Amino acid sequence: MFPIHELLDILFPYIKENVQEYLQTHWEEEECRQDVSLLRKQAEEDAHLDGAVPIPTAFGDGVDDLQQTIQAVVENVRWQMSLDRKTTALKQLQGHMWRAAFTAGHVKGEFFADVVPAVRKWKAAGMKVYVYSSGSIEAQKLLFGHSTEGDILELFDGHFDTKIGHKVESESYRKIADSIGCSTKNILFLTDITLEASAAEEADVHVAVVVRPGNAGLTDDEKTNYQLISSFSELRLPSAT
Repeated sequence: MFPIHELLDILFPYIKENVQEYLQTHWEEEECRQDVSLLRKQAEEDAHLDGAVPIPTAFGDGVDDLQQTIQAVVENVRWQMSLDRKTTALKQLQGHMWRAAFTAGHVKGEFFADVVPAVRKWKAAGMKVYVYSSGSIEAQKLLFGHSTEGDILELFDGHFDTKIGHKVESESYRKIADSIGCSTKNILFLTDITLEASAAEEADVHVAVVVRPGNAGLTDDEKTNYQLISSFSELRLPSAT
């Protein structure tokens, strides 16, 4: 829906580059303290992993102790991100940092030119549109609520993330169908990842694989087995009944 560089070149690098400043600025806030506590708990669980970065508990009120703890959190976050981990602790901090960045206007969601017109057309035809993403629901709403197209949250009927299940598990799609009160056979799922497409099809969900600049290449078999589109405008959908 949005260019892959939105995540790879803007949002994730923003975390790496700004996490230390964010912690310095928000350290005394309860939300930040909860984020750090969750990261510390995750670090304890990760202690057996190569390269894992422990997060000490700051003792006393010394400036050196505080800076040592903040630096440990920074290094832990960057270590997790270098491994493309998606722990709840990491995603929670990322979500809060992105919220601050979007609210301040430092970052805006950017979408392919065909996306918003297509979604508006689907909505006008009486269809319901939902978002299912590996990114948290909060992060999704930030992208759609603070975009170069303005606030477009009203275009979507609901949001799902991996709390309902991973996108490569067919049961996730059945749970989504139950949640929205719809048969899986009446759902069309758009994705650029064939493992997700396969899982959705196992749940009797219709699938179209979106081919965009920057996406992973497809094998000849994948190109044959899936409906491919390069733009949302290529979809021909019946009107809702």
